[in-house]
Amino acid sequence: METIEREDGGRKMDVSGSVPPAGGSAPDDPAGPLAYEGVWRFTAPSLEESVPQARRAVRDLLGRQGVPADQDLVYSLLLIVSELVTNSVRHAALLSPEVAVEVAIGRAWVRVAVEDNHPYRPKALEADFGQTGGRGLLLVREITREAGGVCDVEHTSTGGKVIWAALPLTATGPLTAAG
Repeated sequence: METIEREDGGRKMDVSGSVPPAGGSAPDDPAGPLAYEGVWRFTAPSLEESVPQARRAVRDLLGRQGVPADQDLVYSLLLIVSELVTNSVRHAALLSPEVAVEVAIGRAWVRVAVEDNHPYRPKALEADFGQTGGRGLLLVREITREAGGVCDVEHTSTGGKVIWAALPLTATGPLTAAG
């Protein structure tokens, strides 16, 4: 897994409370950014081993930046990252040897996005209870909804897709690196 890099001038979360679409930008806050705000992106090979690595990288980033998130929010974000990277690895690896994970942290939101080069735009399916799989996007949608967030799937300019979820921050104090 490559090093996480901050993308200066990249996507930022809108401090007024709305979430910009993928590729969009938010207006600058005249009060200036908070210490934990920014956008980070990393890539990993489209392999099963990348799923726990992506989850760990996001958890460590949230802790290192001191993001004011409670454990429920962190668990939700990590589950969303796990599901989205797993879907990319399982369904897009043939056309996308790498998966990109982006974390955008704003004053009031945390947005996680997973991008691959496969053009198929998946939909959350109501899977048969007898099936052991096929509920990943449904789970992402429900976790996001319950947290008061939003999620979407969008095409990229290179013909792939990005699936993202933005959840509101629950200010309970900064998350510690151990948390």
